Amino acid sequence: MTIETAELGLKKYFGYDRFRPLQQRAIQAVLDGKDALVLMPTGGGKSMCFQIPAIISEGVGIVVSPLISLMRDQVKGLRQNNIKAAFLNSSLSMAEAGLVESAVLKGNVDLLYISPEKLLSERFYNVLRSIKINLFAIDEAHCISSWGHDFRPEYTKMASLKQQFPNVPIIALTATADKLTRKDILKQLSIPNAEVFIDSFDRPNLYLEVRPGQKRIEQIVQFINERPRKAGIIYCLSRKNTEDLAGKLQAKGLKAMSYHAGMPSDIRSQVQDAFINDNIQVVCATVAFGMGIDKSNVRWVIHYSLPKNLEGYYQEIGRAGRDGLPADTLLFYSYRDIMILRNILEGDDDRLTRLKLEKLERMRQYTDNYECRRKVLLNYFSETLSTNCNNCDVCNNPPDFFNGTVITQKALSAVYRTKENIGTELLINILRGAHRKEVLEQGYDKIKTYGAGREYSHFQWKYFVEQIINKGILEIGYDDRNKLKLTKQSFAILFGDEVVKLVKYVDPKETKLANQFKFKAKSKKQILEEELLIELTNTRKVLGQANGIPPYLIFDDKTLKELSIKKPILKSQFSEISGISEKKMELYADNFINAIREFITFKLSSGEKISGMTYWVSFFMYEDGLTIKQISTKRQVQEKTIIAHLGKVYELGDDFPIHEFVSEAEIIAIGEKLYNFDDEIKLKPIFDSFEGKISYPKIQFALAHLRKIGEI
Repeated sequence: MTIETAELGLKKYFGYDRFRPLQQRAIQAVLDGKDALVLMPTGGGKSMCFQIPAIISEGVGIVVSPLISLMRDQVKGLRQNNIKAAFLNSSLSMAEAGLVESAVLKGNVDLLYISPEKLLSERFYNVLRSIKINLFAIDEAHCISSWGHDFRPEYTKMASLKQQFPNVPIIALTATADKLTRKDILKQLSIPNAEVFIDSFDRPNLYLEVRPGQKRIEQIVQFINERPRKAGIIYCLSRKNTEDLAGKLQAKGLKAMSYHAGMPSDIRSQVQDAFINDNIQVVCATVAFGMGIDKSNVRWVIHYSLPKNLEGYYQEIGRAGRDGLPADTLLFYSYRDIMILRNILEGDDDRLTRLKLEKLERMRQYTDNYECRRKVLLNYFSETLSTNCNNCDVCNNPPDFFNGTVITQKALSAVYRTKENIGTELLINILRGAHRKEVLEQGYDKIKTYGAGREYSHFQWKYFVEQIINKGILEIGYDDRNKLKLTKQSFAILFGDEVVKLVKYVDPKETKLANQFKFKAKSKKQILEEELLIELTNTRKVLGQANGIPPYLIFDDKTLKELSIKKPILKSQFSEISGISEKKMELYADNFINAIREFITFKLSSGEKISGMTYWVSFFMYEDGLTIKQISTKRQVQEKTIIAHLGKVYELGDDFPIHEFVSEAEIIAIGEKLYNFDDEIKLKPIFDSFEGKISYPKIQFALAHLRKIGEI
């Protein structure tokens, strides 16, 4: 199976012309029978890496997912694209499960989504042994690692897949996994030689913002009101928080509901259905919500409370803007949040607890950071961003930097001279020349950098070291008791001439965070596109309700946005829009084309001007039964202009009955005459050459036809 075959499947089933580079490499590896680990950000196209190989290959692709509530919608979405998909999990009755298993055995399923519990049951193992499996996909693979932020014990049995089916490729996929978690995933799945594909963790469409936690309710209400009709999630730390917040937002007139694991399952389902079907705007939830949805048009995410770690934070903000369009994220924090989380996490003094506390500390550092937030976030996942993102609150309100190269070199030198065997606190004590037991006992008072930073307070050094870590100049060895480790960048600074810019220390009491937003006035064109987008969104919702599926499974916001900009009137134009498969073209093209036509007709009849659309008015009037003369009179323009309009529509691809106005023989004759004219084609010389026997309208329509078939 070749990548060219895969691209044909991509166009047919998903409406896209080509793969992204990393998708292509991962798909090729799976088609070659190799194991793979794929790390892509949410919305980056991970699913395509296993869906396409499974669809185009003989046999069935088995997709292991912990997200039972999500499987149904995923399968509905695939079926919308004419893909034979099914799911098996505990939500099905025995009879329903039996029907799915029967379909799999008969070869009527290309993609089977299954929970790990169901997959590992003896009953289903018998089914697996009876069918041809083309791949195993382990979705949300971070769940397999105890170092991950969402550990699922049942996932630890996945190693048996490679033992039982050694020749079937396994592809593990996740959006969030640091180095330690990646290593553990490969070990747990028994695929140590898997090819690892790591995409950029960057989600450039997400605006990153952090605010102090004062007056959160007032700020949230203002935030939501500035984004009318745009759906979002607010993550809270406790179940009580979700209920209280939802009640307060409802009192402010907002369509909001709460969601948490303590609610009855039928109520949770009602909330989730209301959200994915665009019947409510806001869900106030614990982290139990979000993993179970695949809603592509979440336009913002707010963290009412501080997350426990950056992996969780990244995963949760990733639920916004999955379609690639701009989305906003807002994180509130306070010292009280940190204390609450520390109390939750602190328990036995074991390795895992210490790791969790250290990750909470990195979360805190992110909130207090004055570096480009995207740089800090990406550095945590071992990715370097060379320039500021210009899409976060820090970039919008840049801090005061200074040359911190010497300070950085002192810190790096101390780590180097202690053989990377110290943590942050011990590093600061060494630099400040502290006479502490842990410094003196290990002889660190004898190294050259002991006391090299006495001029700075403990708080200042902590502030500087956090920046150095956030820049990726130092790393924290989570698997080595959180000791500081040097990186390639460290040596370039220690022994090279690389300059390090640090933010000047400011006493927290003097710090004043301001959020400045400058909104440009919208052009008439932008306003028109937004109005059409609302109409298309309404059309999508109606279709979703009629078909019993979430609206975003019809088309995502990105496709609707492109429709609002390009305004396709004909099916030939509609098929060129990205993300429209053959099946969706068949199902929905007429509905959206009619909505666009009605919108344009209404706007133009109201006296508004739409660039490039005046000829459609003439065409719509012709479709309504008016003659060319009647259209000319009604529009108060010459008949030749109306003919030009109709000819333009014909050229664009509409099945306009042009031969009612000019015969095939006349078109051929006019085409032959054109060879006598070297200059720009003009109507009068052509008319004169026929001595008035062929009228101007016939010539106009003939030229339109010749242009359409590429003769001129």
